[in-house]
Amino acid sequence: MDFLFDTPSTPAGESTLVLAHGAGAPMDSPFMGEIASLIADRGWKVARFEFPYMASRRTGGKKRPPDRAPILEETWENVITELGGAEHLVIGGKSMGGRIASMVSDRLEAAGLVCLGYPFHPPGKPEKTRTEHLLGLKTPALICQGTRDPFGTRDDVAGYALSKSIRMHWAEDGNHDLAPRKASGLTHAENLEGCADEIAGFMASING
Repeated sequence: MDFLFDTPSTPAGESTLVLAHGAGAPMDSPFMGEIASLIADRGWKVARFEFPYMASRRTGGKKRPPDRAPILEETWENVITELGGAEHLVIGGKSMGGRIASMVSDRLEAAGLVCLGYPFHPPGKPEKTRTEHLLGLKTPALICQGTRDPFGTRDDVAGYALSKSIRMHWAEDGNHDLAPRKASGLTHAENLEGCADEIAGFMASING
């Protein structure tokens, strides 16, 4: 399996953050690259990887839909094995990548979970929630979410029953990529910096 690593010049701790991509963009997308760089700048090693369907695009060039959940979960198992076990790994990712990580984190005994734009429900279908497993989640978790994310706004999430192990960080006026509108007076860079600060603090708490 191929990985991309962002390594800090001065490590803040032993833990590594492992990030999976979302459904439509690869591990080296601008979003994934920027957030990984920001977290590494704060002292934490970041590893990125791709699910089989996305990796195949690099060789075959043909766009394929995401693999089925069992394959996505198995990929996470393989990733954790290749990186030496879950003891010092905080797992997560963008949208779908973070969702799948949340589904395996307890079973694989990950040290922590970080989700960037969690898909609480499909856009326009708030009744089709993807939250049932989050009620019993034991893994310490941080979800960075835009307040106007169509996959789950601040108002949507306020009505969900979530585990006490989950901490929410809200990117003001952010969409699914955490980007605010120009009229908000905020910038995408500011929202990403804020999320990176939260993730770094979370990593430090996990690292003990």
